[in-house]
Amino acid sequence: MILYGASGHCRVVIDIVEALGLPIEYIVDDNPELHDLLGYEVKRNIGKYGDAIVTIGQNWTRKRVVEQIEVIRYLTAVHPTSIISPRAEIGYGSVVMQGAIIQSCANIGNHCIVNTGASVGHDVQIGDFVHIASHATVTGGVTIGEGSWIGAGSVIRQGVHVGAWTMIGAGSVVVEDIPDGVVAFGNKCVVRHKNEFRV
Repeated sequence: MILYGASGHCRVVIDIVEALGLPIEYIVDDNPELHDLLGYEVKRNIGKYGDAIVTIGQNWTRKRVVEQIEVIRYLTAVHPTSIISPRAEIGYGSVVMQGAIIQSCANIGNHCIVNTGASVGHDVQIGDFVHIASHATVTGGVTIGEGSWIGAGSVIRQGVHVGAWTMIGAGSVVVEDIPDGVVAFGNKCVVRHKNEFRV
């Protein structure tokens, strides 16, 4: 496989892929000064690939790259220390990191990140290109729209809807619905301003 994006997120995905015993052919990045990352060759973008994962942590940039390159098959990387219900679904191109928990009937979209120690409850519906940051808790029945970012250590109450392309700040407690395209944070979590990366 190839990994697209030689960022800090890529370093973590390398650990996951190595733990799974899967071969990495090379990494792609547009930085002309970068030739090596953790012992893997870094090449420039040729636009067309076989098996791949886009290893870019920023949601909007990850979506833009997916739209611009041609990939025959996107793979999914799930670290062996994570706990995944056999009734959960994880979309292609998504990454589940060390110690994450995904409960029964949760549905994770394509090209998502479920970061270290995050917990996703039963029947949660997560759109494409979402990032659930480290140790965030998404309780049962929550829905999260495309491209949203749920900050580290935040908690989302059961049944709450978080809109698309919204950012929830670290450590927030979300007890009511949050609309599309905003930045919200606090305990309780409230909307502060529009999200500059909204679509």
